[in-house]
Amino acid sequence: MTQGRAQPLRNLVLVLGDQLDEASAAFVDFDPRLDRVLMIEARGEATHVWSHKARIGLFLGAMRHFAALLRARGYDVDYVALSENPHASLLDTLDRRLVALGPRKLVVVEPGEWRLERGIESVAERRQVPLALREDSHFLLSRREFDDWASGRKTLLLETFYRFMRKRTGYLMAGGVPAGGAWNYDRENRAAFAKAGPRAVPPQPRFAPDAVTREALEAVQCVFPDHPGSLEHFAWPVTRAQALDALAAFVAERLPHFGRHQDAMWSGEPFLYHSLLSSALNLKLLDPREVIEAAIGAYRSRRAPLAAVEGFVRQILGWRGVRPRRVLARYAGNARGQPLRARARPAEVVLDR
Repeated sequence: MTQGRAQPLRNLVLVLGDQLDEASAAFVDFDPRLDRVLMIEARGEATHVWSHKARIGLFLGAMRHFAALLRARGYDVDYVALSENPHASLLDTLDRRLVALGPRKLVVVEPGEWRLERGIESVAERRQVPLALREDSHFLLSRREFDDWASGRKTLLLETFYRFMRKRTGYLMAGGVPAGGAWNYDRENRAAFAKAGPRAVPPQPRFAPDAVTREALEAVQCVFPDHPGSLEHFAWPVTRAQALDALAAFVAERLPHFGRHQDAMWSGEPFLYHSLLSSALNLKLLDPREVIEAAIGAYRSRRAPLAAVEGFVRQILGWRGVRPRRVLARYAGNARGQPLRARARPAEVVLDR
């Protein structure tokens, strides 16, 4: 029984660092009187794949802001910060919290990586805590729906999937045919710059770190001093409000110029007309549907040409329609060249669909 609780903990809701979405399936039946959120900063998640300091800072800053938001909503949040965590592994930390808190059930939205999903299943099984693994509604296609689409196909082509998703969602479609009469505008979107270079490029929005983010960046510098990169100019969006501002600025200022030169480069211009929204989408501060609909709205109101909007929508709809790493893990084959087979889940795992 946790301090201040009148009854035992019902659900422990594990929120991973890239699941910072208030509309997440993890919170569908959340009851602050009975349930608790668990968020974990773990050194191993930054060293499993050697990470840039800014990437780590982005995760920690956004996680800490999200925890504060949940607390303001009245949620009970158990937040394990780097400085408080004696374990390098997220899974080891989860294991100890299950022992300490004794929840009746562990709830988590399916992770983006098989490594974490299998590890969480293993920890729950070892501690005999029923696991509710819920579907990630962030993506436009569920795992099962993607499997149905991929079933029987000898090859998985992004273009084929993209057209399927256009038809399924109705995005940039008119009467069953693609808007403008073509599925893509690659020819229009592969222009080089003239000798004079790009026209004045609108500045990217910058979000000065507040006290919460500054503390997160200090932790990164302290714990990961040997990791590559610098935090001196960190200005990424770490809250949903900031991410929405970044989206609005892109649609208004850079989307109209994005398509024609989307593959071009120019010395001294690292970003040009690109959106820089991937991090906000990855953390789930933004929903891909609202990003796509904002771009299409610009086309419909004649604020951006079709070629530019289609080129941008393709990147979101094609890759945000389904989890790319899951596609590779399930269909690319393993090191021996054999197709990977999904392992049967432990009997105590409940799939909340």
